[in-house]
Amino acid sequence: MKLLDCTLRDGGYYTNWDFDPDLVQNYFESFNKLPIEYLEIGYRSNPMNSYLGEYFYCPPHVLEKCKESSNKKLVIILNEKDVRAEHVPQLLTPCKGYIDMVRIAIDPKNFKRALLLAEAVKKEGFQVGFNVMYMSNWADEKEFLAQIKNVDGIADYFYMVDSFGGVYPEDVRNTFNIVRDQTDVEIGFHGHNNLQMALINTLTAIECGVSIVDATVTGMGRGAGNLSTELLLTTLNSKGLIKDLDFNALSKVVDPFSEMQAEYGWGTNLPYMVSGAHSLPQKQVMEWVTKRYYSLNSIIRALSNQSRGIKDNKELKALDFNEVEKYPEAILIGGGPNAVVHAKGIKEFLLKNPNMVIIHASSKNARSYENLPNEQYFCLVGNEGHRLEQVFNYNKKINGKCILPPYPRKMGTYIPSALTDCAYELKNVDFTDKFEDSHTAIALQTAFELGVETIYFTGYDGYEGDAIDKKEQELFLENEYLFKNFKVKKPVSLVSITSSLYEGLEEDSVYSKIERK
Repeated sequence: MKLLDCTLRDGGYYTNWDFDPDLVQNYFESFNKLPIEYLEIGYRSNPMNSYLGEYFYCPPHVLEKCKESSNKKLVIILNEKDVRAEHVPQLLTPCKGYIDMVRIAIDPKNFKRALLLAEAVKKEGFQVGFNVMYMSNWADEKEFLAQIKNVDGIADYFYMVDSFGGVYPEDVRNTFNIVRDQTDVEIGFHGHNNLQMALINTLTAIECGVSIVDATVTGMGRGAGNLSTELLLTTLNSKGLIKDLDFNALSKVVDPFSEMQAEYGWGTNLPYMVSGAHSLPQKQVMEWVTKRYYSLNSIIRALSNQSRGIKDNKELKALDFNEVEKYPEAILIGGGPNAVVHAKGIKEFLLKNPNMVIIHASSKNARSYENLPNEQYFCLVGNEGHRLEQVFNYNKKINGKCILPPYPRKMGTYIPSALTDCAYELKNVDFTDKFEDSHTAIALQTAFELGVETIYFTGYDGYEGDAIDKKEQELFLENEYLFKNFKVKKPVSLVSITSSLYEGLEEDSVYSKIERK
């Protein structure tokens, strides 16, 4: 029974397939002393339309460096949906002399097509691994199940891949028996850890008689991640299946990845548990989890809608902007500190301009603007309904209207019970092709629909310094994109009246506005 570590390949979903050279060198040096047969170092891929790092393409210099550093059998993987048989010579010729096995990630719906790709790989002289995904849904793939026998003579390993992290030991046993009845090809298992079942499922697969199993250091991998290599090795050592495990080498490779885990946050959580339990895609959940304005409540609601096969849990009345009062100016309040720091001056500005509408892109600072005569709109995106409850002591009815993204909403719909009679949805967001359901997009569209010609901003401070994290950077770039598109398509001025790092906003001062007004 062989072990394969695929940290650099599966972990690349968190690092865009870029890894520090010193970390990679330490990885190889440590594994040289550990009882692992194969190391999967990344993908070989045709060019994509976005940045993906060196271990997504594994160019010749990477292959050469890996081979120099490692005494293990090296593996790369092809994503069948992006690669055809005619691409094989160009992709794999540079791998000869460096790579021992080529695995193929396969959607069972494309199994017949994957056989042609595998034949082309086999002709190039590589071992072939069939990584058939979505194991928890195989029962519904009757055509695929009837074709498993066709891997004979082509595949060296046939992998059961628990893509959603939702199978149980009995599922492993049943699936193993189905595959074994169809083919004599050696069987492998790749488990994800959404339900924290990766270890027991892997041990069950070993008991069934699989020939190879996968793991990654610290469980680093897409979404909730995988079985951790250190846990698997320690367990097999305790059972006497591995002798003389070098724990110093194991610790040496685990430590730097543990530091990375603290930064990137892989591992299971409630959304990943729900997605695993219902066999829902991890790619989307991983994107949601990393968005700072998508709360656990929002994500769970979205997953619940998906599991029940519905678009959204609630449809609202669209606000007819022809029937509401129009405003020449608006102040758009974000969640940044300046909206509170300068609240006194901003309120004085608003009191001098009672015909200026207030639009809260975030509810975070809404309490600072209570009891003003100005009309107020609250944008309820993601978790804002819950936040609004907390800001206004739950059951208090607010003075204003709540605006939600158009139906159906990606994250489902939550509206505080006290606000159901003043909650409406937009008919559309028509100035951008991305981020249509973000706080800023909803607030900008609302301002335009209200006839606003000048939007003043506060609480859109931006982020600076070395401490800016990935989520903050993504949100900053997202807002810049929205400002740019809005100014191109809408005849509205965008002006920040407190300090801001956003280049898409003109600059002014609330204090000069007070003097002028």
